[in-house]
Amino acid sequence: MPVRIRLTLAFTAVMAVVLLAVGLFVYSRVGSDLEAALDNSLRSRADDLAAVAGDPGLGAPDQDRLVARDESLAQVLGRDGSVVYASPGFRGRPLLSADELAHASREPVFLNRDAVAGFDERVRLLARPTDSRVVIVGATREDRDEALASLGTVLLTGGPIALLLAALAGYWLASAALRPVGAMRREAAEISRLGSGRRLPVPPAGDELSQLGGTLNEMLERLERSAERERGFVASASHELRTPLALLKAELELALREGRSAEELRAAVASAAAESDRLVQLAEDLLVLARADEGKLPVRPERLDAGELLHTTARRFEARAGESGRELRVEPTDGLALHADRLRAEQALANLVDNALRHGEGAIELAAEPGEGHVRLHVRDRGPGLDSSLDGRAFERFTRGDRARSRGGTGLGLAIVEAIARSHGGRAGGEPREGGGLDAWVELPDSHVHLIAQG
Repeated sequence: MPVRIRLTLAFTAVMAVVLLAVGLFVYSRVGSDLEAALDNSLRSRADDLAAVAGDPGLGAPDQDRLVARDESLAQVLGRDGSVVYASPGFRGRPLLSADELAHASREPVFLNRDAVAGFDERVRLLARPTDSRVVIVGATREDRDEALASLGTVLLTGGPIALLLAALAGYWLASAALRPVGAMRREAAEISRLGSGRRLPVPPAGDELSQLGGTLNEMLERLERSAERERGFVASASHELRTPLALLKAELELALREGRSAEELRAAVASAAAESDRLVQLAEDLLVLARADEGKLPVRPERLDAGELLHTTARRFEARAGESGRELRVEPTDGLALHADRLRAEQALANLVDNALRHGEGAIELAAEPGEGHVRLHVRDRGPGLDSSLDGRAFERFTRGDRARSRGGTGLGLAIVEAIARSHGGRAGGEPREGGGLDAWVELPDSHVHLIAQG
């Protein structure tokens, strides 16, 4: 069932309940007001009659002016039940029974009669005591009943008409409110079919539908950027895999040629092994980035001493740094601790040190400093710094400057650092140093903040 029909039915049901409740309230309130008006009229007439109830000439013919024929009646009874005075047509017998008379002798009482002698309509009576007698006045309920019947007819006739008009108005409003949704649906179908970078039409009202359209357009923008990144990722990965595979094939073909010496064969196999290692490393790096994109990069945080982490990483690169005549220095950490996955944290630091050894110059400094809820791990060098052509894109995947291209880098090392930082809720970056060089860093959670959150 279409949404507009469901909304219309729900609106109609609610309006039916509201109209019924209002109709019952109005009917009840009008009946109560008419009843109160009739009672007030009876009280007023009873007071007038009580004022002359003790008059010796009460039964004189001119006293009948106290009541109007065919509309009201009156009686004055003695305490013994005898009729002292009665309006024409009611002189024969008292209007109250013995019990009613006893009650009326003590306090005013209202009584309803379906019929009395001389009246063929329902009658409402008021009996009230005077000094020595009981005054009874009555009036027909016909006017009240006719007014209520007329009101009921109006409500029963106008209610369904009002309900029908409300249903039509509800359908129109639902259709008008959902019209932008239909436009969005049609445009979404075109976007799905054509994929031309179009966006959903956003209503200018600034309401929830406008917010939904804006959110969906932002989602489409992110999806397009993600698709572009994925296409670039696949193209770059294919390019990066093509070179080592071609070299590996060439080395193996050379090794298979006749007349090759043992030394030439060993060199070819060694070169093929080196290209195989590069392929394995590239595949592992691509797997890390793919898992990070899916939010499934395995992370097992534990409390780590920042100084121990820096020293462990420095020891791994001591031999390589010594071969290139570079110095590795670890600055004191003052007992800083962080909450991170040991393998991933070491991998991030190792990539930063490897980047400094490949593209930097001078001594390499490893340091840690506290921040608000995190520990920032630094790897500093005195090289030329980041290539100006990168323009803030150094930590994007397959991004390489001219110097990195000439040295055979894959452009994944810093991207993996950034992915590891994000998987821990941190971030990575790099800034130029005063006097030249690069300060590359990665932020990981502070163990103290983690303990407070768990406590």
